[in-house]
Amino acid sequence: MTSSTGSAVTGRPVALAIVLIVTGSIGWYAAFRLILDKIEVLVNPQADLDCNLSILVQCGVNLGSAQGALLGFPNPIIGLGGFVAPIAVGVALLAGARFDRWFLIAFNVGVTSALGFCIWLMYQSIFNLGTLCPWCMVVWAATIPMFWTVTLYNAREGVFGARALALGRLYGWVPAIAIGSYIVVAIIAQLRLDVLSTL
Repeated sequence: MTSSTGSAVTGRPVALAIVLIVTGSIGWYAAFRLILDKIEVLVNPQADLDCNLSILVQCGVNLGSAQGALLGFPNPIIGLGGFVAPIAVGVALLAGARFDRWFLIAFNVGVTSALGFCIWLMYQSIFNLGTLCPWCMVVWAATIPMFWTVTLYNAREGVFGARALALGRLYGWVPAIAIGSYIVVAIIAQLRLDVLSTL
């Protein structure tokens, strides 16, 4: 276990590793599918994408928007690179790797940045574009539990110092917290877009 001044986490956190591998793989696959859809639209602007399920639930609008290429290239490229990191860390943990405190903090910053980016994309999708992109929602669904698992695990292990140990007690509640986060997003989408009326 890492103390607030310790250098590495000991033991083999199997649950954390599995969550990282599963959520990282799901997020990577969703990003890959979005890239394929983007390529299809570039080749044939009139293409009927599989992810375009209705006027409300579709990815075409998102892929063609300025928000869909925040840095000047399609956002899913960020996902293709970014989701490799949690998969690699998860595999390393299963193999018995131990990471220094600085690495765990840096990794947590990366995961937090991913969640922040997803929140921004959620806002843009729901409030500005007026659509729900299926593959984008898969990315959100993978990033949310990844963030809570990594953050609360690090808090429990003392990575953030003694003051955050109390927060770490919520680690066992990650599934409930993730579901609660999904519900919050669903409520916001319903209030803004009236999703249920389009089903």
